[in-house]
Amino acid sequence: MNTKKLTRYIGIAMVLGIVVGYVCNRTATDAAHAKQLAGYFSMITDIFLRLIKMIIAPLVFATLVSGLAGMTDSSAVGRIGLRAMVWFVLASVASLLLGLLLVNVFAPGTHMNLTLPDAGASTALKTGDFTLKGFLTHVFPRSIIEAMATNEILQILVFSLFFGAALGYVRGKGHTTIINAIDELAKVMFRVTDYVMRFAPLGVFAAMAAAITTEGLGVLVGYGLLIGEFYLGLVLLWALLFGVGYLFLGRDVKRLGGLIKEPTLLAFSTASSESAYPKTIEALTRFGVPKRISGFVLPLGYSFNLDGSMMYQSFAVLFIAQAYEIPMSFSQQLMLLLVLMVTSKGMAGVARASLVVVAATLPMFNLPEAGLLLIMGIDQFFDMGRTATNVVGNSLATAVISKLEGARAGADDIEAASAEDAEDADGAAPAPAPRSQA
Repeated sequence: MNTKKLTRYIGIAMVLGIVVGYVCNRTATDAAHAKQLAGYFSMITDIFLRLIKMIIAPLVFATLVSGLAGMTDSSAVGRIGLRAMVWFVLASVASLLLGLLLVNVFAPGTHMNLTLPDAGASTALKTGDFTLKGFLTHVFPRSIIEAMATNEILQILVFSLFFGAALGYVRGKGHTTIINAIDELAKVMFRVTDYVMRFAPLGVFAAMAAAITTEGLGVLVGYGLLIGEFYLGLVLLWALLFGVGYLFLGRDVKRLGGLIKEPTLLAFSTASSESAYPKTIEALTRFGVPKRISGFVLPLGYSFNLDGSMMYQSFAVLFIAQAYEIPMSFSQQLMLLLVLMVTSKGMAGVARASLVVVAATLPMFNLPEAGLLLIMGIDQFFDMGRTATNVVGNSLATAVISKLEGARAGADDIEAASAEDAEDADGAAPAPAPRSQA
């Protein structure tokens, strides 16, 4: 589907989802009935997200291995990885600091006058295995089949590094059969991505309808101040990220912003970074980033560069401290930043990861875990914003690293990725396989 059309359809689907969700919320007889209605919408969203998960593993594997096998500079992988990690660490620190600054300035926990849950109440979030040790051992797969079956992106990346390096060596010996097969697999997966993305507006509609049916628009009024302050923080974070991106990309950063509009909107409406992954790769290719770089840096970013999530975590911890009137000194807040820098690196593959990180961090500073109950009901609205921000941060990081590498996608790749857009603008019928060359 043409990119401009798909973006427009997703926007329309979001509005329709809000309207239908509001009607369902108002007509529901009670909370249980509203939850039942939302369940029907959620079924559609779940099916769409399952289709997305279906293509993630082979797409990551094929694009990354194909790119690595074609690298002639053996030091490129280490250099790209080092530059990516430096960017990720600096972006994480900036996100955490911004969250701490805003929550200190606005002090939402002291101004909202909320009814506090009992300090001993449980959130039922599993935090026991959420440790740095557990994360480091989890990075390395026991089985690539298991990693692909569970969509463990970081594990797939580790295996792909070994596999791609081995293929590069084999290629040097004149054996290219497997390499050609993986190149063809990458083309097929981009075509499958096209088919799946045709269902995106339906999945977006159902996601928005389910959220509004359950929570209603009233929750946006009651928590409007808190949500507004958080989204103001996200706007400032976007401005910071694009500002730094401008230093490296110049005026091209505006073009990048336009290209990633669709995956960002998709991530926002579904609150799922995975749903945006295929379209983010495609947008970066149009921008001129080679798939050997985007296929390597993006999976890394999904585990180490979650800018929106990082800001949310510092914001949420201090909000809870303010709500329970537990003061935190500057030194404690600095320690909080360091703790979140470490614990957040275990987020990959954890359900409701940001909430789990906050739940694991609260006891370290003698803060009641029950404070999470204040925001768990509206976490969907926070999740939408932080997920979209994660996509923006990773897109900028990938584009900047490509610029530093002096790498550009081939003309054939860029033409293939944008062919159907040009044809649609001329009123021509879409090409039968517009992204098979992407």
